[in-house]
Amino acid sequence: MITWIAGRGGEVAVEAPVAASEKRFSLVELAQHSAGEDCWMAIEGKVYDLSAYLPKHPSKPSIIVPWCGREASQAYRTKTKGRKHSAEADGLLGAYLIGVLGETSSAPARQ
Repeated sequence: MITWIAGRGGEVAVEAPVAASEKRFSLVELAQHSAGEDCWMAIEGKVYDLSAYLPKHPSKPSIIVPWCGREASQAYRTKTKGRKHSAEADGLLGAYLIGVLGETSSAPARQ
């Protein structure tokens, strides 16, 4: 996003940082992050980088890793056992938000 600000010689274009909620990632990009040490998940249309959180999760990371790189809303809602995550868990997600699931990406291509 470009913002125009007044400078000494007229207006100057400044590239403003894109908020995490504005970055869009495709399912293809999401799938590129499917390992425990590089774990992105889409939950309710938002993309989270949970790589740093996996070792802190109360259960074994092996329960979460199969969902890395995938749309995991249903798994998150039910813990795949019909139980909801706690309000505390819902609150923690925000710290790991990196964007939204969508067709267009503002992230650089991975190499």
